[in-house]
Amino acid sequence: MDPKATSPARSVPPRQRTPTPKAMAPAVPFFLPLLLVAPAALLLLLLALAFLVRPRPVRVPIRGRHVFITGGSSGIGLALAKRAAVEGARVSILARSLRKLEEARDEIHRATGVEVAVYSADVRDEAAVRKAVDDAGPVDVLVCNHGVFVPQEMEAQSMEDIRFMVDVNLMGTFHLVKAALPGMKRGGGGPRSIAFMSSQAGQSRRRPEVTNKIAGSSVGMKAEDVAKKALNGIKSGSFIVPCNFDGLMLSIATAGLSPQRSYLMALVEVVGGGLLRFVALCFQWGWYCTIEKCRPVKQKIRD
Repeated sequence: MDPKATSPARSVPPRQRTPTPKAMAPAVPFFLPLLLVAPAALLLLLLALAFLVRPRPVRVPIRGRHVFITGGSSGIGLALAKRAAVEGARVSILARSLRKLEEARDEIHRATGVEVAVYSADVRDEAAVRKAVDDAGPVDVLVCNHGVFVPQEMEAQSMEDIRFMVDVNLMGTFHLVKAALPGMKRGGGGPRSIAFMSSQAGQSRRRPEVTNKIAGSSVGMKAEDVAKKALNGIKSGSFIVPCNFDGLMLSIATAGLSPQRSYLMALVEVVGGGLLRFVALCFQWGWYCTIEKCRPVKQKIRD
């Protein structure tokens, strides 16, 4: 018998080959592509905004030109009149009280050496406003600085109070623009501007307790500082002129369909809008907390 036929078959394991070491590429941090792509995307966005932003800002000179300011007998209006007079403008101010207007005229003359024209009229009276504008002559820069507010809660305000605010703040502004605009469009001599100021009554100390507490963290500004920023904004052709950091944040958060003259500010609005919405929600949370704290006090007073 053949011994090979009876011996069991033995399997020989295959010869294992030693793997050849390969050079391993270092791991790429996940944020590195973002760092490379983000600047390019930002540049493309900036170029797009530079193309899209219209119209371009038009500077509005005021030296030797007629600046007509309502609410010009006190506060921001008076400060605006002083600054415009210093910069060489022909200034007219309008308010209801003739006595206060004369005092303002004397104060402006003492501060600047410039005589300004004064016109006494109630902005609710369309005929009186039109006569004042006609007497003053063609206007180059119209500053609607008038404004009133009855600082009460809605249920405490009478309809007479509401009509008073609407007639002064809304209809009074229409009366002025309707009176001045035809002459502004007819005349030559460079670009013209109409500026709308928010009401100074927002700083009234007679506001309800809740709104006083909510506004307590806000930083007030001097009338002269507001006037300087406002006049510089008018001269530069800006559509919105925020006067402090809070105003800047608010203008970005509420930009919406407002025109923007600067493509750099348009970039800030596009990029920062979402973040500011979050910040606004944080502010609102604080306001609601303040309202809840004041509710028991108010209820106790009513009881």
